[in-house]
Amino acid sequence: MTDAVDCAVIGAGVIGLAVARALALTGREVIVLEAAETIGTGISSRNSEVIHAGIYYPKNSLKARFCVQGRKLLYRYCADHGLEHRRCGKLIVAENEGQMPALDDLRARGEANGVEELEILDRDAVERMEPALKAVAALHSPVTGIFDSHAYMLSLQGDAEAAGTMIAFHSPVQGGRVDNGHIVLGVGGDEPMDLPCRTVVNAAGLGAQNFARDLVGLSPSTIPTQHLAKGNYFHLTGKPPFTHLIYPVPDPQSASLGVHYTLDLGGQAKFGPDVEWTDAINFDVDPGRGDAFYAAVRRYWPDLSDGALQPGYAGVRPKLQARGEAPADFVVQGPDVHGIPGLINLYGIESPGLTSSLAIADAVAGMLER
Repeated sequence: MTDAVDCAVIGAGVIGLAVARALALTGREVIVLEAAETIGTGISSRNSEVIHAGIYYPKNSLKARFCVQGRKLLYRYCADHGLEHRRCGKLIVAENEGQMPALDDLRARGEANGVEELEILDRDAVERMEPALKAVAALHSPVTGIFDSHAYMLSLQGDAEAAGTMIAFHSPVQGGRVDNGHIVLGVGGDEPMDLPCRTVVNAAGLGAQNFARDLVGLSPSTIPTQHLAKGNYFHLTGKPPFTHLIYPVPDPQSASLGVHYTLDLGGQAKFGPDVEWTDAINFDVDPGRGDAFYAAVRRYWPDLSDGALQPGYAGVRPKLQARGEAPADFVVQGPDVHGIPGLINLYGIESPGLTSSLAIADAVAGMLER
C-alpha cells in the first residue's frame, strides 16, 4: 500500500472503540484493527460492569481524574443513547472499629477527587438500608452504579462506524516499524499486509506491551513491565440479599478492592473478583477458590449459606505493579516520552478503565490534535 491510513487504533475493546469514536467525531479517518472475530472479547467483557465513583485513587492521578470525568460522561452517554443503567449506590463496609480510620481516609480521598454525596453511615443507618449487612459503619456512595457494558460497546461501535470508522476483525497486529515519518503496522490474518499509518493508538489491552516490544524503532526502556492478575467471580444462587453494591474496606496489601458484591441489571448477584497472580492468560474458574470467597463474604454477610456460590467467570487485569507493590496509575504515553510522532501507547488500563473510557478517549484525541 502506498497511501497511509490517517489513524489506526489497535484493539476493539471498550477503550479502542471509545478512542475510535472520539477520533472519528473530530473528522479523522479511522480504522480499528482487532485480532478477534468481534468487539470486546478480552478485558472489556470480563469485569463487574460497575460505574465507579472515583473514590480509591490518589488525587490528581490519571485514574482519579479519568474516573470522575468518565463517570459523568458515561451516565450522560447512557441517558442520551437509551442504554439501561442504574444508580444503585454502593456501601464500603467497616467490619470493625479498627477499620474506621480507613473509612474516613476513603471519604477524604474521594472528596479530594471530586466525588459527590459521600456520607459515612453509622451501624443503625446501615441496618436500615441493608438489614442483612454486618457492619459497624459504611461509606455510602450514591453516584456509583451499574450498566450493560456490552450494549455500551455496541453503541460505541455504532457511533464510530456512523462517523466513518472501519473495523477490521481477524486482523492481528504483529509488530511494525517506524519508517519515513509513518508507523508501518504488520497486519496478519487471511491477507497479511504492511499498513502505513500517520497515527497509531495502541489500545491492545493485554497485548499492549507485546505490540510495543515488536515495534522496531520504539525504545524498550519506554515499555513498562506488565503483570497479570486474574480475577475470579462466583455467582450467587437464590435471592440477592442487598440492593446496593457492597465492598469491604480494601486491604492496603492487596491488589484489588476486595471480594465485593455486585448485581447486574437482570438481578443476578455475584461476588468477586479475587486476585490470582499468573504468568499466562487463562479464563477458567477453579471451584476450589470458593472456600476463600465464603470466608471473605461472611465477614460482612454472615448468612451466606454453604453451597450458595457457583463458579462464574474470570478476567485478567494488565497491572503495572508486581505482587506486593503499590497500585500503579494508568499510563497514557505520547511522543514526549517515546519520541515517535503520532504514536499513543495505553498501558495498564485496568479498573476503572471501563468507567474512564470516554475520558481516556477525549484525552487521546486531544493529544493527537497537537
